[in-house]
Amino acid sequence: MTLRSSAPSRRGLISAFTAVYLVWGSTYLAIAFAIDSMPPLIMIGSRFVVAGLLVYAYMSLRGKAQPTRRMWRSSAVVGTLTLGVGTGAVAWAEQWLASGVAALLVTSVPLWMVLLEWKWKGGLRPNRFVVAGLTLGFVGIVLLVNPAELVQSMSSEAIASLVVLVGAFSWSFGAILGRDAELPEHPLMSTATQMITGGSVLVLAGLLRGEAAGLDVAQFTSASWLAWSYLVVFGSIVAFSSFVWLMKNAPPGQVATYAYVNPIVAVFLGWMLADENVGGRVLLAVVVLVTAVVLISRYGQGQVTRRPRRNWSRFLDAMAHSLDGPVNSAPLRLLNRERTTE
Repeated sequence: MTLRSSAPSRRGLISAFTAVYLVWGSTYLAIAFAIDSMPPLIMIGSRFVVAGLLVYAYMSLRGKAQPTRRMWRSSAVVGTLTLGVGTGAVAWAEQWLASGVAALLVTSVPLWMVLLEWKWKGGLRPNRFVVAGLTLGFVGIVLLVNPAELVQSMSSEAIASLVVLVGAFSWSFGAILGRDAELPEHPLMSTATQMITGGSVLVLAGLLRGEAAGLDVAQFTSASWLAWSYLVVFGSIVAFSSFVWLMKNAPPGQVATYAYVNPIVAVFLGWMLADENVGGRVLLAVVVLVTAVVLISRYGQGQVTRRPRRNWSRFLDAMAHSLDGPVNSAPLRLLNRERTTE
C-alpha cells in the first residue's frame, strides 16, 4: 500500500480501516496464543526486531535517507517507552490476564494522553465532555482492576492489570515525547528504527529475566509459531502501514476510532476463539470504556489552549546538544525562533 495518494479510493480506505480495526484488535489474542509456549518478552521483542529489519531493508532499497546516530538514539528512547514497556507489559501480563481484559485496559491510553498533554505539556485544557470521558474511563478501569482486591490479595491477575496500566502510561508518555524528538523523517523509517531498538530492549529484558534458561525452540507449538508470524507480518507491518497511510489520507477523527473498535474486537475474539470468560463486569467495562474513549476522541479537539508552563522539549534538546557537541538541531532552532516572538 502506497503512502502517497492525492485521491484515495473507497476500496483503499475500506481495506486500510479493516486492517487497523480487525488486525490490531486481533493482536491481543495472537499474543495469548504465542506466549502459550514462547517466553513473553523474547517473543514480543523478536517480533518487533524482525518486523523492523524487514521494513528498514525495504525503505533502504527504496533509497530513503539513512537515520543519523542522533535519530537512532531518539528512536531507542521512544521505542523503549512505547513498544518496549507499553507492548512488553501487555505480553507479560497476558500470562494471567485474558486478552480481552488486557485490550480494555489499554484503552486507558487516551486518558493518559489527555492528562499528560494538559498537566505535563501545558497543552489542551479538557472541556466538560472530555472531563466526563476521563471520569468514565477511570470508572471503567476500577471495574476491571478492583483496588480492594489489589491491596488485600495482591493476586497475579490484579498485579498484571496494574502492569498493563503502567505500560499504557509509558506508551502515552513515549508517544508525546516522540513529537519533539529528532526521528527519521519518513514515518516508516521512523517506525523501523523504533521497532528495532524497542524490540532489542525487550529481548535483552527477556534474557536478563532468565527466559532463555532451558529454552527449547523445539517445544514451541505450531500455533505459537503461526501467532508470532501473524504478529510480525500483519500486526507490525500491514496494520501499521495501513495506519500511516490513513493518517495521510483520512480525517484524524475517523482514524482515531480504532481506539474504541480494537477492544471490542479483542473481547469478541477472545470469547469466540479462546473461551475467555466475558462476565457482566467485563461487558459493563466495555460499555463504560468505549463511551469514555468516544467522548475523548470526539470532543478532544478544538479546546482552549494555554501557554506551556515548562518547555521540556527545549530542556531535553539542550541537554542532548551539550552532550553530543555540534548537531543538526532543528527543534532547538525552532524554539529559539519562538523565543524571539514571545
